[in-house]
Amino acid sequence: MSGEYLNSITENASRLGLRLQESLSEHTRDIARGRTSPYYDSPDDKGRDIRKQLDSSSDREKLDAMKRLIALISKGRNVSEYFAQVVKNVASQNLEIRKLVYIYLLRYAEQEPDLALLSINTFQKDLTDSNPLIRAMALRVLSGIKVPMIGNIVVLAIKKCAADISPYVRKVAALAIPKCYDLDTSHLSSLIEIIITLLRDRSPLSIGSVAVAFDAICPTRLDLLHKHYRRLCKTLVDVDEWGQINLLDLLLRYSRSMLLRPVLRGEEEDTDKDVKLLLNSAEPLFFSRNPAVVLAAARVLYYAGPPSYHAKIVQPLVRLLSVSKEIERVALAYILIVASASPGLFSPFYSRFILSSDDLRQVKIDKIKMMLIIVTFDNYPTILREFIDYAEDIDDEVAAASIRAIGRCAGVIPESVQQSLTALIGMINSQHDTIINAAVVVLKNMVQAQLSSRRSTILGLSQSPLAIISQLAQKIDSIRNPQARACVVWLVGQYAASEEGTLSRLESVTDWAPDVLRKMAKTFSQEESVVKLQVVTLAAKLFVLCPVDRTLGLLNQYIFLLARYDTNYDVRDRARILSSLLSGIDSSIPVTNADAPSEREGVVLRREQVKMVLFEGKAGVIDVDPVVPDPHVMLGSSSAVTGKPTLCEPILPDWLEKGVESSLRDTEEDIAPPPVVPTALSSAEQQKMRERVSLTPTSRPDAGTQGTSSKVLLTDLDRFYEEEEESEEDESESDEESGDAQDDEPADDSTDEGSADESTSEDEGRDRIHRPSIS
Repeated sequence: MSGEYLNSITENASRLGLRLQESLSEHTRDIARGRTSPYYDSPDDKGRDIRKQLDSSSDREKLDAMKRLIALISKGRNVSEYFAQVVKNVASQNLEIRKLVYIYLLRYAEQEPDLALLSINTFQKDLTDSNPLIRAMALRVLSGIKVPMIGNIVVLAIKKCAADISPYVRKVAALAIPKCYDLDTSHLSSLIEIIITLLRDRSPLSIGSVAVAFDAICPTRLDLLHKHYRRLCKTLVDVDEWGQINLLDLLLRYSRSMLLRPVLRGEEEDTDKDVKLLLNSAEPLFFSRNPAVVLAAARVLYYAGPPSYHAKIVQPLVRLLSVSKEIERVALAYILIVASASPGLFSPFYSRFILSSDDLRQVKIDKIKMMLIIVTFDNYPTILREFIDYAEDIDDEVAAASIRAIGRCAGVIPESVQQSLTALIGMINSQHDTIINAAVVVLKNMVQAQLSSRRSTILGLSQSPLAIISQLAQKIDSIRNPQARACVVWLVGQYAASEEGTLSRLESVTDWAPDVLRKMAKTFSQEESVVKLQVVTLAAKLFVLCPVDRTLGLLNQYIFLLARYDTNYDVRDRARILSSLLSGIDSSIPVTNADAPSEREGVVLRREQVKMVLFEGKAGVIDVDPVVPDPHVMLGSSSAVTGKPTLCEPILPDWLEKGVESSLRDTEEDIAPPPVVPTALSSAEQQKMRERVSLTPTSRPDAGTQGTSSKVLLTDLDRFYEEEEESEEDESESDEESGDAQDDEPADDSTDEGSADESTSEDEGRDRIHRPSIS
């Protein structure tokens, strides 16, 4: 029997252990997957029992059904068929069920307005609930039901919650105002009255939402903020993060519309005290953990502050570059706008704009633009080396932008021209077409700028601009980009005239120019239109320089004949114009006018006149990719980030010449109390004042004032306690002598009583001496 009993105990113990292990593994799996994950991972066929669970009397089943419905909504499923069953649970005593029912009603109340109206009474009843969370949720759902006929009810509910004792309920009331206005605009006056009431709220939790409601309902009624402006500025630090953004924007518009513009008078800045209050209140927000708050504070200091405040936004904006890639993109847009107006602010931080390999494409391009804006004589060697390295970037757009930056750097810093030309000439030998094409275009602009300003001799370049053009002319076959080929052909034609004192096979024409024309004539039919236009112009220029050369004349006739029958009308028009210009030099040039093939009409120009038209009629270099952003783009606008104009751009009002009266912003707190008028002291009080002990040592024998004796001395504490010890010793000696005398005399009651009274008075006097009054 004992053996069987032991075996049964062992078997039951093993079963219990397996059961505990299974339960533990199940609970662990639920914890790992999360509580709500089964509702999202369950198949759709389990939703068939939802209707039965919603009609059940068990709160657990109702809660399970509501969780399944919310999960289906998150998947994009339409579960409006359960609206009738869900509305029945709107008055459930379970708070979790109520929350999910409110979420469901917010989603489908617009589709089922008739059934949603059945729950209006329940929501109105919940507005008086003791739980502020219930009151807030009831108002959120009531304002979210987009049925115009309940507009009056919503206004009354908002007005009631605007006076609630809970700041969270007042916050929800402020956020419900724009919803009610979208529902029915006829309630504007009532909603403005509610906003006026909420503006008096001193809770930082709700004031940010009031700013949102103000911008949505009455953004132009800035006169309502007169009495609240200073309090809002002081409360700005305690407002929630997203409320700070809306409140900063509202206060900025108020300051620009109602206050005086900060002006610079000589070397001192004259700033209104209320403007300073806003600036000083916004400055601590630079330490916020929310990047949007930092950007909003920077916007306030940039547009409301004098130039001396602009330096304070530099480090906060630079700090945002290391937060995340997305924040870096927006912060760079802000920095570009500020740096375009004041480049010196960001020049010491040029190392923070060096490109990283994992940067986004637009971020790299913006950083290149930023370094071009802040480049100076001190930092240009480092920045130029960075540009040369970026030319090898795997992204073609970034590489092209860096090569263009090299040319602009040479234009800004003349000392960097030689290094820039050396780098660009080396890039022509690259194996990548993008680098070659960008380098050729930049070289064309640089050579044109150098030859026009004649600075090459001053800077001591190792190669003359004409030598650079000859190198480009030799590599015309390896340059495939149409724009780059057109640039080379234009350079050859513009500077084809040989300088005085140089030897050349043709008179007045360099040796490499006719060879380029010969190569381009062979491939004229395969070239792009932009190249054909420059080839026709090159032929005309060379013919004007040397009209007596028979080879150039034949090449000229051949190219003009090809252009006459080209498929592109721009090429045909260019050939017709140039042939008319050259008609006065040589009659062998084919006329492209089909109506009069043998007659030449109009004014015939001489060779010098045609030469002036062809060579001196060229406009300057046009920068097609400007570095400085549009000055009309404002901080905080989407176009500052995207680079494209949008319809909903924020409009910042301009400063008033004379701001409104400062007294309009005065409140009872700002009015200083009247000064205390000193009253005349009586003689007894004056005597007490003279007897007080001074904590400051002094030795003025003539300290008497207003009739007091000059013998009264102010005593310090150390001297006072020294005198006190001496008096105690004298009193102890006198007590001993009197005690000896009393031993010899008989005792007397009256004498004892008198001595007791005297000793009491002496003790009281000694206590007063030990506890001096301190003035």
